[in-house]
Amino acid sequence: MPVNCGAIPGELLESELFGHEKGAFTHAIRTRLGRFELADSGTVFLDEISEMSPMLQVKLLRVLQEKKFERIGGTRTITSDFRVVAATNRDLEKEVQDGRFREDLYYRLNVIPIDTPPLRERPGDIPLLLDYFIAKFTKNKKKTIKGISDEAFARLLRYGWPGNVRELENMVERMVILSAGPEITLEDLPERLLGAKPVASQQVETIPAQGFYLNDMVADFEKRLIVQALQQTNWVKNRAAKMLNVNRTTLLEKMKRFKLSRPSDGDEE
Repeated sequence: MPVNCGAIPGELLESELFGHEKGAFTHAIRTRLGRFELADSGTVFLDEISEMSPMLQVKLLRVLQEKKFERIGGTRTITSDFRVVAATNRDLEKEVQDGRFREDLYYRLNVIPIDTPPLRERPGDIPLLLDYFIAKFTKNKKKTIKGISDEAFARLLRYGWPGNVRELENMVERMVILSAGPEITLEDLPERLLGAKPVASQQVETIPAQGFYLNDMVADFEKRLIVQALQQTNWVKNRAAKMLNVNRTTLLEKMKRFKLSRPSDGDEE
């Protein structure tokens, strides 16, 4: 259940996350459940977490610690068991040092950190993202676009993507809207891409003839998460399973599937 903390004003973000009671404020004509309540036994994805106000950071910390909260204007304590995944394009350690992000909340969130390289360093992801966004926007805009020409695709690979995945998503939406044919061509690309030069730090990978497989990439990502959890818990499986929010049996099955074992032959509980 995604929530973009940077796209919603602070007062509305609180209602979005915690919900509100009828009459809690002007225009609150009915009770509304928040994302934390709706995500019971599920996951809330807090995008751009660094944009959250100091007041909401305090409330979020309490929810993460206690799994309890009250709706705006309410007095009844609500319990919800959900996990949180947070993302930001800022250096949160620096935000903490500069006093813009709570240190205790940072450490509460920073259980399994994953640093994602910028898109210019992951050219192999571009074909997958293109397919996904083209399918998404052709459906939303009710258009029939089957893909992208080789020339246009080559230009996208050469571009440096300073805005990362969001820039690619917005660009694909624009191209889908403007395209008049069955595929996206050079004519549909923004002017800045037509003169794009290769970025010095960018190393364009050769795309395998058989293409890329989403299931394999997801499995690789899952394997890396499990390894990180095991390493951070000194390979104590019960603790690693708790960190990953899965039961021990599930963790053992995945370890067997990925052929994961501790370098020393201990079998910690």
